[in-house]
Amino acid sequence: MGVSRQQAVENRRAIVAAAEKLFRERGVDAVGLAELMKAAGFTQGGFYNHFKSKDALVAAVMEKAMEEGGEAFASQIENARSVDADPVKQNIQWYLSPEHRANIEAGCPFSGFVGDARRFGDVARGSYAEGLAANLDRFAKAIEESGGSSEGSRRKAITLFSQMVGTLLLSRAVADVDPALADEILDEGRQQLLAAVDTQPGIQARRHSRRR
Repeated sequence: MGVSRQQAVENRRAIVAAAEKLFRERGVDAVGLAELMKAAGFTQGGFYNHFKSKDALVAAVMEKAMEEGGEAFASQIENARSVDADPVKQNIQWYLSPEHRANIEAGCPFSGFVGDARRFGDVARGSYAEGLAANLDRFAKAIEESGGSSEGSRRKAITLFSQMVGTLLLSRAVADVDPALADEILDEGRQQLLAAVDTQPGIQARRHSRRR
């Protein structure tokens, strides 16, 4: 007896979710179809009922990860605005936190897949690039609103986000073997970026205007 259309959709989602978790943890090339289908609760033979190839699965994982990552970042910005907090500083504090460092399975997809992205197929690479560009646009808008000026906001967004990703990846790389060094990298990176945001033109003026 065949499965219903709705069940087929749910099965596909389960495969994508299991694949994303494994890909984040170990890298795409290190995960075989038998392993990921077992993790999703299915046999390997059922894979091709949902995807033409592993590249097609990777593309589906990237589409999901980029969409959810963008939604999460937009939600962070809105939550900060709702309590009259600086969304840029809040994002830095969250991004360079021990909790996010440990959340490899469901943290930022741009850092989570950065090591694999250049080896993806064309569709998956395109999704990663589009998602990154959209994320930088959101970050630049948040910087613009925090600083009260659009001048240089995209340049600042690229600089800040690149430093955030680099700091997170270095800290993650040594977290298991040298926790003290991992914490030092994370703490120093966070403090330096927060200090850099504090000295951005327009930030102090905006704070003063709030206090009046």
